[in-house]
Amino acid sequence: MENTIVAKGRLEVRGGTLTVKKGVGNKPHIEIGPEITVIGRNEACDLVLDDKRVSAVHVELVATERGVRVRDLGSRNGTFLGDTRIGEVYLLKPTLFTVGESLLEFSPTGPETVDIPDVAGFGPLVGSSAGMRAVFERCRKAAPTELTVLILGETGCGKELVAQAIHQASMRANKPFVVVDCGAIPPSLAESALFGHERGSFTGAVDKRVSPFVEADGGTIFLDELGELPVDVQPKLLRALAEQRIKSVGSNNYRPVNVRVIAATRRDLVREVNAGTFRSDLYFRVAQLRVELPPLRERLEDIPALVRKMMHDIGDKDAYGRITSDSLERLMRHDWPGNVRELRNVVSVALAFGKEGPLDLAQHLAPLVASSDSTPTRGRTFQDAKRDVLARFEREYFTALYAECSGNVSEIGRRAAMERAHVRGYLRRHGIGDPKAG
Repeated sequence: MENTIVAKGRLEVRGGTLTVKKGVGNKPHIEIGPEITVIGRNEACDLVLDDKRVSAVHVELVATERGVRVRDLGSRNGTFLGDTRIGEVYLLKPTLFTVGESLLEFSPTGPETVDIPDVAGFGPLVGSSAGMRAVFERCRKAAPTELTVLILGETGCGKELVAQAIHQASMRANKPFVVVDCGAIPPSLAESALFGHERGSFTGAVDKRVSPFVEADGGTIFLDELGELPVDVQPKLLRALAEQRIKSVGSNNYRPVNVRVIAATRRDLVREVNAGTFRSDLYFRVAQLRVELPPLRERLEDIPALVRKMMHDIGDKDAYGRITSDSLERLMRHDWPGNVRELRNVVSVALAFGKEGPLDLAQHLAPLVASSDSTPTRGRTFQDAKRDVLARFEREYFTALYAECSGNVSEIGRRAAMERAHVRGYLRRHGIGDPKAG
């Protein structure tokens, strides 16, 4: 893929050294830099403490421009500065803190300058903010390797797009990219959904099901919302990743598979580990390299580039010139709870309704932002107001999907998780496109 490096950006981070003053660690001290350092009892941690009061994954430290960020990972017995239990703090001065019964001493070092390439984009991804440039550089380094990657971020941040970009920039680009949505799998069918099943292996198994690992053989499998996977299936997934072989439900034979694994979650998996809902060994297996996507509200300067790219993808590359400056300013003031997905819907609806003349994208934020003008109570019953709001949502939702999918009803149905007949009904009801097409 074409990754254009425009110039070098520089970020000054403040790190330091962490020394074990009381207790037993696998090393006496460790440097804290821009890569996350994890401390805990699990042997895969960067600093392993032999302390029964320390959680498997207890606390993490990372050098930032604000100092070293110390973040407790939902540990059972907490992280303490003196008598104060902390959640997240930034350290700039020499500090003693306690985890379990172990005492750690932090000593700051001088500021370190880190180069962040000013990458205009990585594959289909765009953005000039420091946060996204760091993401692009991390993806660029990850792509040619066989490391498993864990993508973290809020809903709507574009985690699947990042996974696709890494796959497309890898040596596996010409092989399959298979998506498994772990959040959509019923718990009772999780093993079958991951590894396939033989005909007759359980009630309802009327046909043989091929594992997505087999479908992705030679390529990449993307395990979306990995944090939703039932605990009883997690050791089987760990074994499959470690041994590169799978066994379908009802079979006695293992089948070798050659896949690269990229996973994503909106959950804080290290906290899930300490809560006992996610296995620590599986976490470390899938998080060989972590990519953290910043929410859109933290990179508002990327909105113009994102809007231009979205309009080009939809097929109206000249529409950007019709956007009013006031509209862009209002977009930059929005909080974007739905992140990039919300922005894409706004753009799609605006293009569907505004074929010519000035474009005011921000007017389509109205259903998402409460205001005194939009309160639907005056002179109407609850049912009437509810019906109007629901109809507006339906119209804008399906108008956006219709534009994104170029009118393909099958694709709209897939994205909306609906039967095509139901999709056609909504399109017909709101007069969107040609509901008989697709």
